[in-house]
Amino acid sequence: MKLTRSLLAAVALTAVVAPSASAQLAVSSNDNKVMLVNGVVKVVANAPPDTATIIDLKSSPPRVIAEIPVPGSVVGPPFSVALTPDESLALITSSSKVDPADPTKQAPDNRLSVVDLRANPPKVIATLETGKGPSGLSINRQGTLALVANRAEGTVSVFTIQGQTVTPAAKVTVGDEKSGVSHAAITPDGKMALVTRDGDDRISVLAINGNNVEYTKRDLNAGLRPYGIDIASNGAFAAVANIGRGQGDNDTASLIDLRAQPPRVVETVTVGQTPEGIKISPDGSMVAVIVMNGSNKAKDSPFYNDNGKLVLLRVNGTSMTKAAEAPIGHWSQGAAFSPDGRTILVGNMVEKDIQVFQWNGSALRDTGQRIKVNGGPAAVRTVEK
Repeated sequence: MKLTRSLLAAVALTAVVAPSASAQLAVSSNDNKVMLVNGVVKVVANAPPDTATIIDLKSSPPRVIAEIPVPGSVVGPPFSVALTPDESLALITSSSKVDPADPTKQAPDNRLSVVDLRANPPKVIATLETGKGPSGLSINRQGTLALVANRAEGTVSVFTIQGQTVTPAAKVTVGDEKSGVSHAAITPDGKMALVTRDGDDRISVLAINGNNVEYTKRDLNAGLRPYGIDIASNGAFAAVANIGRGQGDNDTASLIDLRAQPPRVVETVTVGQTPEGIKISPDGSMVAVIVMNGSNKAKDSPFYNDNGKLVLLRVNGTSMTKAAEAPIGHWSQGAAFSPDGRTILVGNMVEKDIQVFQWNGSALRDTGQRIKVNGGPAAVRTVEK
């Protein structure tokens, strides 16, 4: 599909400054294929290409430094982009595409794009094949391995990373095609991964030894439809968003004690309707949860609310308590912290913008800044610390 004139203009305006080696970057994957019409997701006719937006977090306020066409998708948890530890590469999955047989529908995709963030402007340098419906992915803290959850086939694809070269290495089966393998999060030591399965309500444990990844056959049970999952930088715990059945009930977030032998779920708290995104602060003290709060439902639904919610949970050992919350946009997806934990980015699909919050340890403040992006921000991510 050719770039539209308006998208070319947007790219020309934004893709002019190469990120520096000392940058602190956030990357947003933006879906242009779909829109929400009174609670129903519809495919956009003759949609422009999806995009990726690179944001400089060192700047105050944060600013867009590049935006380029890259395939992406809102289908799946908002972890469909990941950065290498040196911020040289971004990997972006595309779980869905417009169905070639019926342009009013979506079909599973199988693409992983490798983006060179240091090029001027940043550019896609490789497109690799994954399993069916690649969704959440993670790169280990060593920058040598990536795991991609293939939502439509119950597998996890393994890729090795050496410099700018990303290479398919293996595929690990953890369930059947209905298990809903959604996201794979890797522990800081690189020896274990947790894989959410919203189709059969499980979290599978993978063992990692170098480039060898195996399903241990151990599963954890947190709540209804575990979806997004994140692991603290010290490896002490993981936090998982359980999105529930979407029937108006208040849903939950759970804490997993990774220091227990074996690891286990130790706390579950209610956060609201449909928690899509979840992210742990760099120091491990807070968990940000993006709650749709019925903002994605039809306006005549008894469960509709005219905003989502950013909920902050404070972590104390193996417990979580609510510390703050604030209204956000509609059909909101992912969250990302700045390295100092003071800035929080929230992607709003309907508004096609990224909302910027400040957190000082006791108060959450909406700065009023909205970073406009070309497409609905389906995922936003920074380097895993």
